Amino acid sequence: MNDSRAQLPNSPSAAPTATSETKPSPPTPSPSPSPSPSPSPPAIVDGAAAGKALAETETAIRSPATPPGELAALGRRQQVLYRTLVANPAWRADALAQLPPALVPVANANIEAGAELRALTSPQQNLPPWRIVEPPPANELLAHYKQAETEFGIPWQYLASIHLVESRLGRIRGTSPAGAQGPMQFIPSTWARYGRGDINSPLDSILAAGRYLKAAGAPGNMARALYAYNHSDRYVKAITLYAEQMMKDERAWLGYYHWQVFYRTVNGDVELPVGYGS
Repeated sequence: MNDSRAQLPNSPSAAPTATSETKPSPPTPSPSPSPSPSPSPPAIVDGAAAGKALAETETAIRSPATPPGELAALGRRQQVLYRTLVANPAWRADALAQLPPALVPVANANIEAGAELRALTSPQQNLPPWRIVEPPPANELLAHYKQAETEFGIPWQYLASIHLVESRLGRIRGTSPAGAQGPMQFIPSTWARYGRGDINSPLDSILAAGRYLKAAGAPGNMARALYAYNHSDRYVKAITLYAEQMMKDERAWLGYYHWQVFYRTVNGDVELPVGYGS
């Protein structure tokens, strides 16, 4: 989706057999609720301010003492901060200088992943023909990933990372210009070979992704398997970087889970809220 469908900040409109970047989707009638511009968080006017905010946000996400009810706002803020740093590469050094040493590689990885995905697409004139819905609960998705890990031997973090990029964990409903469908974005011919059940089912699609990756060489050669899923070295790098953050600290998943759907337009970032396109 633009942001692989999710603009995270951007990845190709992905199908497991895609070989090239797809063209933007046509415009749709005015959705409800209306999308809204996505400004930087208050007081984020330079790299130092972004770094200070990011240090607080990342620390809170990783702390078991953080109340669960605060994670949604923290995850969204984390996402916007990384989008801001990707869009302003000159701020990066000043931002990193504000972080404790343990968080520097975390921030570097997320910025690099975002930059790789952003490089795959360009700002669009029109908003996409999607519906935005609530994702399944975090614990439910985690159980699905771990079921696929048990069955196919693929670390669950890679499946979560693909899901995050392909449909923002199922928030995005819609068929890509290449014909890809469902939470893990399979084209029908690939689903016919690797899918079981309902292409729109979170569990069925996650298991199909595990089955596909296994056939493509995972877990022994994850890079080759990810490249088979989407023929882009940038995509492979981004998926791997996100997965590695969850491997190092499972609480990183709790931040990513709350990332929203942002769409990069010629007029700037637009947030597509739940209910968009309904």
